Amino acid sequence: MNYHSDQHARDLDSVKLLVTPGYTKLLSYWLLGIFILFVMISFLPWTQNINSTGLVTSFFPSERPQGIETVIAGRVEQWYIREGQQVNKGDTILLLSEVKDKYFDPNLLKRTSEQIASKEAALSSTKDKSASLQKQIKALQEALRLNKGRYENKIKQSALKVQSDSIDCIAAKNDYEIAKVRLKRDEDLKEKGLKSEVELEGRRLKLQESVAKLLSAENKWEISKNDWVNAIIERNAIESEYMDKIAKAESEFNSTLTYYYTTEGEISKMVNELSNLRIRNGMHAVLAPQDGFIIKTIKSGIGETLKEGEQVASIMPSHIHKAVELYVKAMDVPLITLGTKVRLQFDGWPSLVFSGWPDMSFGTFGGKVAVIDRLDTKGKYRILVVPDEEDHPWPPSVQLGSGVYGWAMLSDVPIFYELWRQQNGFPPDFVSNLQKENIKDAYDIPQKEKAKEKEEE
Repeated sequence: MNYHSDQHARDLDSVKLLVTPGYTKLLSYWLLGIFILFVMISFLPWTQNINSTGLVTSFFPSERPQGIETVIAGRVEQWYIREGQQVNKGDTILLLSEVKDKYFDPNLLKRTSEQIASKEAALSSTKDKSASLQKQIKALQEALRLNKGRYENKIKQSALKVQSDSIDCIAAKNDYEIAKVRLKRDEDLKEKGLKSEVELEGRRLKLQESVAKLLSAENKWEISKNDWVNAIIERNAIESEYMDKIAKAESEFNSTLTYYYTTEGEISKMVNELSNLRIRNGMHAVLAPQDGFIIKTIKSGIGETLKEGEQVASIMPSHIHKAVELYVKAMDVPLITLGTKVRLQFDGWPSLVFSGWPDMSFGTFGGKVAVIDRLDTKGKYRILVVPDEEDHPWPPSVQLGSGVYGWAMLSDVPIFYELWRQQNGFPPDFVSNLQKENIKDAYDIPQKEKAKEKEEE
C-alpha cells in the first residue's frame, strides 16, 4: 500500500519539479573556474595607453599637397598637363598671355633697353659738363686771384704816389712861404730905399712862381689820392664781378649734379624695370614647383583670365616622408614626451588589436612621437608620429589623408589596477611614464633619411 502511494507521489509533476537537476553541480564548477580564471587574468600585465584618431600626413611641409599658383595675371593660352599626370620639377603646366596693356608691346624689352642707352648717354654728357664747369670754376678762381693781386699792387703804387705827391706839395708850400717872407722883407727895404723897384718886381715874380708850383703840387696830390681810391674801387668791383661769375658757375654745377643724380636714379629704376620685365617674360609659363602628381586643376579651358596669385592646380609630391597626425586630450599631453612609443592601425589594413597587449596585436605598426604642439587645436593637442626604425616599416600603399587609430604606450600595470583606474576616471601612471629610459629624439629620424637620400642623389 505504501509502495503504491510512494510511486504515485513520484509520478506527480510538482514532485518532479522539486528534484535537483543533475547539471547544477557542473555549472557551479564552471562558474568557480571562470571566477578563478578572471582573478588570475586580473593579475596579468596590461600596458597603459592613450588612444586617439588622426590622419596620415607628411613630416615635412614641403612634401604635403600644395597649390600651383600664377605669379602674374594673364589669360590661359594652352594646357600641357592633365589630372593624375606625373610631372617633374620645372615641367610646364600651362602657358599664359598678357592681359595688361602696359605689357602688350612685343618689343617692350628692346625699347626699354634703348631708353636706358639714351639715358646713359645723357648721363655721360652731364658728367662731362660737370667736369667742364669744375674747370671753369677753377679758372675763375685763378683769374680772381691774379686780378686781385694786380689791383693790390696798383693800390700800393697809388698809395706811394699819394705819399710822394704829398711831400712835393709840402715842399711847394714851404717855397711859397719863403717867397712870401722875402717879398715882405724886400718891400720894407724898398721903403727905406735899400732895394730898387726892379728887385722888388723879381721878388714878386718869384712869389707868383711859388704859388703856381704850390697849386700844381696840390693838384697832383689830389689826382694821386683819387687814383688810389679808384684802384681800391676797381679791386672791389673786379672781386665782386668774379665772385658773381663763380657763384653762377657753382650754381650751374650744382644744377648739373642734381640732374646727373636724378638721371642716375632714373637709369637704376629703368634697369630694375628691365630686369622685372625679363623675369616676367619667364613667368608666362607656369612650372611645376617639384616632382609629383597633378591632383586637380582648379581652372579649365582656354581663354580664362587669371589673377595674380590665383591657384590653377594642385600637386602631390612624389617623395614623401610619411607621418601620422594624432590629436590627444589636454590631460594626456603631459604623459607624452618626444620618443614615446606609439602603435598605429591604418584604415583599410587588416588587423587584430589588443591595445593593452601590443605584442599580441596583428596588423599594427610602430611609431615614435616626433613633434608635440605647444598650442591646442579645438581643445586638443596635435602630435606628429614618425615610423619607428626598430619596428616593421609602414605599408607603402597607405596614402596621405588615410584615417589612423593610434595609442601611445605608457607603463605596464596589472589588469585589475587598469580597470579600477578607468572606473574612477584616474589618469594613467604619470610617474612610471617619466621613468622611461633611452628615449630618443624621434625628430632626427626623418631628417637623417632625407640627408641620406640627398647623398645618394
